[in-house]
Amino acid sequence: MSSEDELPPYLVPHSQEPIHILYADDDLLLVRKPHLLLSVPGRHPLNRDCLISRLQQTYPQASMVHRLDLDTSGIMVIPLNRACHAHLSRQFQERLVYKRYEAVVWGVVARDRGEISLPIVSDWERRPLQKICFDTGREAITWFEVVAREADRTRLQLMPQTGRSHQLRIHCRELGHPILGCDMYAHEAALAMAPRLLLHASELGFTHPTTGDWLQEACPPDF
Repeated sequence: MSSEDELPPYLVPHSQEPIHILYADDDLLLVRKPHLLLSVPGRHPLNRDCLISRLQQTYPQASMVHRLDLDTSGIMVIPLNRACHAHLSRQFQERLVYKRYEAVVWGVVARDRGEISLPIVSDWERRPLQKICFDTGREAITWFEVVAREADRTRLQLMPQTGRSHQLRIHCRELGHPILGCDMYAHEAALAMAPRLLLHASELGFTHPTTGDWLQEACPPDF
């Protein structure tokens, strides 16, 4: 038996918070994913509870076209048919989807707004962590804007132009201001300042696959 086999499986917390339907039509849903709910099933049988499996109890045709991390709450779009899934997938790939997040970060961010452009690649020796790498990393761009400053923290709006894994967490850390409550990339002081990751997908906009109209919905954070 390998050492990996001897390790107990990681069992994610099961959020009992309900999924809120923000918008619904025949083609898609816009929903609010709770904090500590997986987007898709985990590998272990006890980690099967997730956003898509819950939704499929009412909408069996629902599918997943993008994800939010377990620790991240906020708005997601859920296609309800294949044509809608293909259309939305293409919009995500071509960077035509508007995404805005809200985060509370450690310290006082001096600049009112700016751009972070640092390439990201998987840190294979410390998976699932990611890292900045200018040799093999993939392009990652985030725009940020200060919403409010306090003595020891700053509330930011984050607008990712790319969709790399852990992009917002890493870019905020590299800015010198890790997201509060981040158990993967924050230093101990920032981790201890919040009981959860203070990152929330607050707005999503895209072209409706059927009507061709721009559809945009907001979902404010509860922190």
